Amino acid sequence: MAVKAISEFAIQPGRRDEFVRLFESLVAQHFEDMRAAGCHSSTLYVVVDDPDKAVEISDWDSVEARERMQQSEAMSAFAPLFELVAAPPNATLVEQLR
Repeated sequence: MAVKAISEFAIQPGRRDEFVRLFESLVAQHFEDMRAAGCHSSTLYVVVDDPDKAVEISDWDSVEARERMQQSEAMSAFAPLFELVAAPPNATLVEQLR
């Protein structure tokens, strides 16, 4: 069943713009790997009332497809992005009822 992943990022203070640029660049470079794993879209949002937070909403074929991508070698390309976060991202996976 298709799912949406809502990932919340607590970014190191003052580094949100850098995080956004790097996120967008990495997703653009590696979206074919993500698509092959079962990702249909990835959109990054900034939190209006907190300059050190961002939220990604992505669409996946299934929970298992996202987990496979998270465990894949391809994720190593995203390591520089995770150096900009203050804490591990929090992800919530949701599916539509109907």
